[in-house]
Amino acid sequence: MWYFSSPMIVYGEEALSHLQQIEGSRALIVTDGTLARLGIASRIETLLREAGFETCTFAEVEPEPSLQTVKRGAQVATEFAPDWIIGLGGGSPMDASKAIWALYERPDLDPTDINPLITLGLSKARLIAIPTTSGTGSEATWAVVLTDTEEHRKFSTGSRELVPTLALIDPSLTQGLPPRITADTGLDALTHAVEGYVSAWHNDFSDGLCLKATQLVFAYLERAVKDGNDLEARERMGNAAAIAGLGFGNGNLGLAHAMGHSFGALFRQPHGRAVALCLPFSIDYTVNGGAGRYVDLARFAGLTDSHDEEEGGRLLATKVRELEAAVGQPASIADFGIAYEDFHAMLPKLVEYAEQDTQFFTAPRIPESEELAQLFEYAYAGKVIDF
Repeated sequence: MWYFSSPMIVYGEEALSHLQQIEGSRALIVTDGTLARLGIASRIETLLREAGFETCTFAEVEPEPSLQTVKRGAQVATEFAPDWIIGLGGGSPMDASKAIWALYERPDLDPTDINPLITLGLSKARLIAIPTTSGTGSEATWAVVLTDTEEHRKFSTGSRELVPTLALIDPSLTQGLPPRITADTGLDALTHAVEGYVSAWHNDFSDGLCLKATQLVFAYLERAVKDGNDLEARERMGNAAAIAGLGFGNGNLGLAHAMGHSFGALFRQPHGRAVALCLPFSIDYTVNGGAGRYVDLARFAGLTDSHDEEEGGRLLATKVRELEAAVGQPASIADFGIAYEDFHAMLPKLVEYAEQDTQFFTAPRIPESEELAQLFEYAYAGKVIDF
């Protein structure tokens, strides 16, 4: 028996106006300092107050939110007692809002206790996710990614009870987003879509979503990066991120995310940039093992007419690299400015953390430790995988 989880999604221009239709009395906005300074949080507050809400804003979420931050946010929630929690921002505030919601209702838990096997029994509040980037898909999933700042590692978990009640995808919130952030988050959406389609847990419900999201990213990401005010490209990339989130959220991910989580945490790199770096190498490796379903993705995105699995997989890896180059994505770990000596010193931990990642076990081809170390070595040098 399997399950498909999804929030109600309101999308397109003026999607934010739906806030004036929700019922309740107290809303806690979970966001970051930048969105608070830019006035975006106050824009949400105004809409909520017009709908009769009392509001409180917790604007302390940092990139790659820490366990300590969500504990502080849960304390704010306990004191304010909201009936709605609103995650406003990129993946970090949305993930933090899910953990804060869980700890608000279950103060007996530590963030690391949240997992799919326990019943949270949430009843005090509901969750609204409002993305201000187009990539993480957190608005459509039950996944929670937090950082243990003491161990310098990412902690990936979640619960189906943490799927947002409502997701509002308004392109006006991503209009004018800087090119680098647009590229990082858009490539994150592509990685979600590709890995969700080839995951060992892919299914009839997730397959179509991942195919469509892949097509949208190839069609609109470069446009969104080149012109931040291209509203059509912004809207389609927002849709792609949520669609990919629905896909991988109901089918899981794979090797690029396991490696990217490890690399991003140990070298403090943005999530989307880290997993996108690993994507073409993971495709190479999977195709070399005779696994994957990449030709479907390449064909649906209009990249080829071929039905040959190996040919399609190799072409997809090439096209991913070409798209990444077009939007300024580093092609190797060395391109991040990381010295080989520093990389090599961290290699045992890179392997260890990747092997412990929840996404590692649903990859279509799973490497042994020695092969995984070699994958990281090739990624450092930017070499096409030949094993």
